[in-house]
Amino acid sequence: MTHTITVQPSGRSFEAEPQESLLAAGIRQGIGLPYGCKDGACGSCKCKKLSGTVQMGPHQAKALTAEDEAQGYVLTCCAHAASDVVLQSRQVTRADAFPVKKMPARVARLERLSHDVMRIGLQLPAGDILQYHAGQYVEFILQDGARRSYSMANAPHTLAESGSPMIELHVRHMPGGKFSDHVFSAMKERDILRIEGPYGSFYLRDDSPKPIILLASGTGFAPIKALIEHMQFMGATREAVLYWGGRRPQDLYLDGWIKARLAEMPRLSYVPVISDALPQDGWSGRTGFVHRAALQDFADLSGHQVYACGAPIVVDSARQDYVQAGLPPQEFYADAFTSEADKARG
Repeated sequence: MTHTITVQPSGRSFEAEPQESLLAAGIRQGIGLPYGCKDGACGSCKCKKLSGTVQMGPHQAKALTAEDEAQGYVLTCCAHAASDVVLQSRQVTRADAFPVKKMPARVARLERLSHDVMRIGLQLPAGDILQYHAGQYVEFILQDGARRSYSMANAPHTLAESGSPMIELHVRHMPGGKFSDHVFSAMKERDILRIEGPYGSFYLRDDSPKPIILLASGTGFAPIKALIEHMQFMGATREAVLYWGGRRPQDLYLDGWIKARLAEMPRLSYVPVISDALPQDGWSGRTGFVHRAALQDFADLSGHQVYACGAPIVVDSARQDYVQAGLPPQEFYADAFTSEADKARG
């Protein structure tokens, strides 16, 4: 039998079938709860259960600790309703959320941005425009049914700037990776792929006047780039600082693109951070962990919003340290780039 899931404080509700997760049921009915990997690895979908009973499926302990469970938290991507359930989540996607679609996409451009990052331009069907919020992602549906998730690196308004709507993706080569190996060795222009989206609750909250910290590691810059394009297009007047971290300077593969935006967006500033520079790099900028650079500049984060994207360790460390620095937990928006290897770890 189905059960009714109610989300507070919004009061929105939906029905969940016994075989589907709370998250999947919400997405199916246009009610998007916060989420990231959808596999119990990142913890982005963690919500407090106010009442009702759920059965938790397999998940990683770091995503939902024993302490979390004792306090009533669940991972909606792994939880199945055993009764009517009331959840608490302030990040429910608004009622006009864009529909999730499956569609074919043609590889229109392949461009190496660095030794291990490929920019893919995917041409979409002209008659079936993909609607999405800057910061969201699509999933590639592979021939064996496996899925791989990548964020759109261009804001949605750019789709209407040409007669051939195209989304931009940044793919990092993960040696042994089923999809990224193919991208770097065999993918060709004009190949046809299947995608589904949009997914994700990582997008700019335009209704806030708070200054913004944008935090990216590696290809976590992709959705941040889309946010910056969206802010520029909307004429945003909020102060924003981008902290982008890499191991070596070449990992900041669109450094020149950002610097060009600085000349056009006077309220945007940029702090590149390198963790493992070699002497031959000649690096004289900031060093260390990228999320700590923001804390060095802003000791009190109580008046900020943070948008963080990249490796799970960066996102998790930032969440913990920024809340300790006064950031309200509900003002931390994140998309952790969880790889298949991350998901496989216990």
